[in-house]
Amino acid sequence: MVNVLFFASLRETLGVGQVSYQLDRSVSAAGLLEQLKTQDDKWQNALSGQLLCSVNQDIVPLDTVVSDGDEVAFFPPVTGG
Repeated sequence: MVNVLFFASLRETLGVGQVSYQLDRSVSAAGLLEQLKTQDDKWQNALSGQLLCSVNQDIVPLDTVVSDGDEVAFFPPVTGG
């Protein structure tokens, strides 16, 4: 099981800050995103586009392998001024 966290507008759009997700096998963060998108259209829309990812609190590329017990966070790119 992985703990998946959502931040900023993702949290607002999805209406949840975190979910626990059972992996059948190790997958990339991108693969996890694809699995999460299948929940419904709201998830599909919210998780499409450019997102940043961290695994165990380290920013990582989406091709990083996610394993059972990991904490994965997704958030939109940060902008500022």
